[in-house]
This record gives sequence, structure tokens and C-alpha cells, in this order.
Amino acid sequence: MPKLKIETLLDEKPVKIMAELPAAVHRDLVAYAEALARETGQAIEPTKLIAPMLARFMAADRGFARSKRIHRSPTVGDG
Repeated sequence: MPKLKIETLLDEKPVKIMAELPAAVHRDLVAYAEALARETGQAIEPTKLIAPMLARFMAADRGFARSKRIHRSPTVGDG
């Protein structure tokens, strides 16, 4: 079985959002959670995968990373 891209889930304070997913995406999310459970031996709630999947997607988007660097606001103490 190929190694899955999502390996571990960080335990951070969540921000609650509500979203609708197409049925096919939900089925794939459930299937991914099942595959991850087989690989790690730990059951995972499919909805817990959404945040790390989005984070990985955004991290891999070079255009977004470039835009984020360009539009980053200065932090306190900079400049």
C-alpha cells in the first residue's frame, strides 16, 4: 500500500466552521480515514482530516505561498 500523505494530526485548539461537501468528496474522505486507520492502527474521525488536508494543499501551492509572502503584514518589532 502506498504511504499516505497525511500521517499525524496535531492536537491544536480548533476553530469551528460549517461546510457542505459533495457526496463523492465525503465518500472519499471516509475511505481515506479508513485507509489511514489500517495504516496506523488508530481509528480517526473523517472530519478530523479536513484541516490537515487543506493545510497540505495550501502549503504545496507555490502561487499561494508567493502571494502570502508578498502580502504578509509586518509583525510587531519589525522595521
